[in-house]
Amino acid sequence: MASLLKLSAGIDRLTELVGRTLYWLILAMVLISTYNAIARKFLNSSSNAWLEVQWYLFSVVFLCCAGYALLRKEHIRIDIIASHLSDRANHRIALFGHVFFLMPMCIIMIYYSWPYLMESVRVGEVSSNAGGLVRWPAKLTIIVGFGLLMLQGISEIIKQVGVMRGVYVDPRTAPASSH
Repeated sequence: MASLLKLSAGIDRLTELVGRTLYWLILAMVLISTYNAIARKFLNSSSNAWLEVQWYLFSVVFLCCAGYALLRKEHIRIDIIASHLSDRANHRIALFGHVFFLMPMCIIMIYYSWPYLMESVRVGEVSSNAGGLVRWPAKLTIIVGFGLLMLQGISEIIKQVGVMRGVYVDPRTAPASSH
């Protein structure tokens, strides 16, 4: 279990690095949006590429930071129900959800997205909008995002098993100790 917990800690570090790096793309989106609005309003100039860059950046942040949200326990949960259950029941539900819902969903998304990415690269797919961008980076983002989410899901499963076996204390959920 110790080696699995080390693996989990490594995945957590990667997820933290990705999340803290990619959330700077939100600033880039704001700056691009601002530039595009100013150019359109005052310079009578705009480009579909600028709009698509914003969509691509939003996709990167949303998809590739999903694992970061899971790591930080900022994903959607039904706390009104969880607050009425025992810790043991909550741990079991979390483990069940990660194993039987999160992991299969990530695998399915990667599996079914891969052919679309390959076809997009093969044909050199570009946006149908005038001045639009190539499409394969957006399709690659789906695969990378779900891959990162799956990695973090593996880390969460390891930590959950560690908590249930009593060999790991999750600092995100452990009660604060009074000194």
